[in-house]
Amino acid sequence: MRHCLVSFSVACLAALAATPIHAHRGGGQADDIGPVQLGPRPFFLVDDMSDSALKRQLQQCVKQRDNYTPRNFSIGHRGAPLQFPEHTKESYEAAARMGAGVIECDVTFTKDKELVCRHAQNDLHTTTNILVTPLAAKCTKPFQPATYDAGGNLLTPASAECRTSDITLAEFKTLRGKMDASDPRARTAAEYQGGTANFRTDLYAGPSSGTLMTHKESIELFKRLGVKMTPELKSPSVTMPFNGFTQEAYAQKMIDEYKRARVAPQRVYPQSFDIRDVLYWVKNEAAFGRQAVYLDDAEVVADLPSYNELVGYKTQGINIVAPPIFALLALDAGGRIVPSQYAHDARNAGLDIISWSLERSGVLADGNNGFYVQTVDSAIKNEGDVYRILEVLTRDVGIIGLFSDWPATTTFYANCMGLR
Repeated sequence: MRHCLVSFSVACLAALAATPIHAHRGGGQADDIGPVQLGPRPFFLVDDMSDSALKRQLQQCVKQRDNYTPRNFSIGHRGAPLQFPEHTKESYEAAARMGAGVIECDVTFTKDKELVCRHAQNDLHTTTNILVTPLAAKCTKPFQPATYDAGGNLLTPASAECRTSDITLAEFKTLRGKMDASDPRARTAAEYQGGTANFRTDLYAGPSSGTLMTHKESIELFKRLGVKMTPELKSPSVTMPFNGFTQEAYAQKMIDEYKRARVAPQRVYPQSFDIRDVLYWVKNEAAFGRQAVYLDDAEVVADLPSYNELVGYKTQGINIVAPPIFALLALDAGGRIVPSQYAHDARNAGLDIISWSLERSGVLADGNNGFYVQTVDSAIKNEGDVYRILEVLTRDVGIIGLFSDWPATTTFYANCMGLR
């Protein structure tokens, strides 16, 4: 890859990624989780593939390998939220067990301006048990039950909004994480806790699990697990400055916590959907800014930046972009999955590419796969086609890393294909 300091490239990361997991995951400390464990899913997906040269190649990997090593290509998106409550200690440890070489903490802040791991500042009502605790009284918008007409038809869905900025860090730490979900038909706060998608599970979201984490705690955990770190600075739901806390101070505080923890900048990939955050790091924290990731929030192809805009990113010092998977894929005249125009443009602009997020679309074979594969949905016929997506993203597009809600899938593929 072009930027040895700033990428997850094969040449630059081979030594680290090829090291057995037990050699750099805590040396026997409490969080030493042992060798990589992939479980049955990656192999189920191989078996589910239609016959092809790729399937046969993956089958040979299944037969020939009895140990797998962590790969920096495999990024734990919020940990492993396909089955574990996102941004919890348990979710992060599950991702590491599955060989994710990089794990994400989405960063936001509390009422007392302490940094915590949550996907959004205003998601506590769907990702924690706050509504069934006394802290519910502090929520920005208290729980409102669903209303129905005389015939039992839903008139207004249940709603609530609870922010990390509504509560202090000490109060935040009393909560438990749950699967990100809500029941729009709920008449009570307890019912509102439900609604988990049918392709996920609540099995690992019990009252004794779902351990919430501060950003500082995530850093220490990731150090013990031996993984690299990709914090995402989340856009605040509150107006900034917040009690004197400016956006710049927020962006700086996140980096300062890595510096205080003595984490080498090369092990951190700060991200943001706000280009101002990324450029702040490029200008003010050059060692971290070299591998800052500019996330693309495009909803459809028409939202994607042009070649000239991508060149502009590079000119300003941005080295890595991270669009959603659909942005990188298209179908050719024969209905085959190929790199998109955006993919060609980003590479021609000299940018490295990370993408998001695999294993987040639920059942693929139902033909209704939504956001992440919208540009190639008609070519997806079975669950195993996830590997066809991976093949194009790695072989033809040349991405350097992929977020996944179930890192075992990307870890297996990366081991099989020699990706580091």
